[in-house]
Amino acid sequence: MLRPKVLDVKPLPDYKLLLLFDTGEKKIFDVMPYIKGSWYEKLKVPTVFQTVHVSGSTVVWADGQDIAPHELYDDSVPTV
Repeated sequence: MLRPKVLDVKPLPDYKLLLLFDTGEKKIFDVMPYIKGSWYEKLKVPTVFQTVHVSGSTVVWADGQDIAPHELYDDSVPTV
C-alpha cells in the first residue's frame, strides 16, 4: 500500500509539525521524541527547526535531517 505524500508542512510550537497530505488530510506530528543524539538534537534550535520543508514525499530540515514518510503519516494525529 502506498503511503500518502506530504504536500505542505508548517512548523508549530513545541516541536510539532502541521502536515497536509495528498489525501486532503491535515495531521499534527510530534517531532520531540526524535530530538536526541547529535544529528537530530540540532532541531532543538528554533531557527533550525523552522527550516523544515517538503522534499519528495517527506519533510527535511536545512542540515539534512528527515523523517520517514510512513512515520509522519502513521504517528501523526488528525487536526480537529
